[in-house]
Amino acid sequence: MDRFDAMRVFTRVVERRSFTLAAEDTGLPRSTVTDAVKQVEARLGVRLLQRTTRHVSPTLDGEAYYQRCLRILSDIEDAESAFAGAKPKGRLHVDVHGTLARHFVLPSLPAFLETYPDIDIYISEGDRLVDLVREGIDCVLRVGDLQDSDMIARRVAMLEEVTLASPAYIERHGMPMHPDGLEGHRIVGFRSTATGGLLPLELTVDGVVRNYPLPATVAVNAAESYFAAAKLGLGMIQVPRYHAEHALRSGELVSVLKDFAPTRTPVSLLYPRNRQLSPRVRVFIDWVAGIFNRHAEVADG
Repeated sequence: MDRFDAMRVFTRVVERRSFTLAAEDTGLPRSTVTDAVKQVEARLGVRLLQRTTRHVSPTLDGEAYYQRCLRILSDIEDAESAFAGAKPKGRLHVDVHGTLARHFVLPSLPAFLETYPDIDIYISEGDRLVDLVREGIDCVLRVGDLQDSDMIARRVAMLEEVTLASPAYIERHGMPMHPDGLEGHRIVGFRSTATGGLLPLELTVDGVVRNYPLPATVAVNAAESYFAAAKLGLGMIQVPRYHAEHALRSGELVSVLKDFAPTRTPVSLLYPRNRQLSPRVRVFIDWVAGIFNRHAEVADG
């Protein structure tokens, strides 16, 4: 194994905090990964990693070497990709909001892979906060306002939100005409992963955004369950319009409080602040941003 390959192995061990996970990511035997790190330590004459039965972490020297490796490897990738005809390649791990991926990203993915056939993509789904470096994730696609973090966020869309209920719910509880008349109404509760609390209805009244914390018979923490519960008449919900188009056309759900729309919801791509992006991550981020730009142009047109 040459020095550059050893650097790649070492950085993956640091990021994954595990020899086993680093071996899985790189497609190498665990023994090869272990030997590569030992050889680097022997060549440098310093201990780079602290090892326990459950955890691997860099020493101070290891952290310094890790940062230098990132810069060197990034420069190598940039240099190689600068030649005519060279295209990004390698493994790309992205974590996405599931419904967003199925509606926007996945339908266009064959075209992306046709353009970049040497990129292998692993797509995981979630909406929780993640540690990109430790979990081996290159970038994440998230919906909603973002908490402060050490990641760079690139906003790619603002989604129109709608308030919905099923015909069965309207028959039982009546059609709400104004936010001041919501007494007796219920929502399907959606539990925030950030706060642990249930999200209230958000409505705009006379130009002012207000929250209405209505009671919930059932609470969920997944988008598909949230949507399904509304179809069953268990309460009102608020979701991006794209997610509800089919249900609105079929009549399974109807819009309520149309004159008091929620604010639009941001969609953002996030990636680590303290490391340079590899070419494959850059082209993926630009591609996803382009998808949302095209959808926005169609919606506005």
